[in-house]
Amino acid sequence: MPSAEHSRRALPAEPAELDALDRTLIAALQDGIALVERPYQALAARCGIDEQAVVDRVAALLERGVLSRFGPMFDVAKMGGTFVLAALAVPESRWDEVRACVNALVEVAHNYRRDHALNMWFVLATETPAGIDAAIAKIETATGLQVYAFPKEREYFVELKLAI
Repeated sequence: MPSAEHSRRALPAEPAELDALDRTLIAALQDGIALVERPYQALAARCGIDEQAVVDRVAALLERGVLSRFGPMFDVAKMGGTFVLAALAVPESRWDEVRACVNALVEVAHNYRRDHALNMWFVLATETPAGIDAAIAKIETATGLQVYAFPKEREYFVELKLAI
C-alpha cells in the first residue's frame, strides 16, 4: 500500500507523462474508493487491471509527484475537531527550511506556495479546537514567524474532479 509519507511531496516542476492507464486510474480515484475489505481490488476491477498493479501505479504516481496526497478525507468537525486555513510570510531564503518545519506537523493537511506577501498557505486539522492554538504555537516557536489563521465562516461543497 502507498504510505502516508508521500502525502506532502512537492509537485513536479514539469507536466508529467501519463499513459492511458494512469489517466484511467486517476479518474477512478477521483470518484472515491469503495469501503470494502479489499478496496484496491475493487478499484482494480473498475480499471481493468489487477490489485497489485493499482498499488504499484498509485505508489509510482505519488513518487513522481503526480499525486501530491493519497488518503481519506474526514469531516473533522463531526468528529469533535476543527480545522483552519493558515498562512505565513516566508522569506525566500528560508522557504525550504520553513516548509519542512510546517510539513513535519501531523496537523498540517496540505501546504501551498502562493505569489503573495503571505506566500505559504496550509490547512491545520486537529482533534480538538484547542489543538489549533497548540499547532500554531509550535509553528511560530519553530520558525519565528507569525501564523495568520483564517477560521471557516461558512462551508461550501465543491466537488472538483479534473479531466485527466
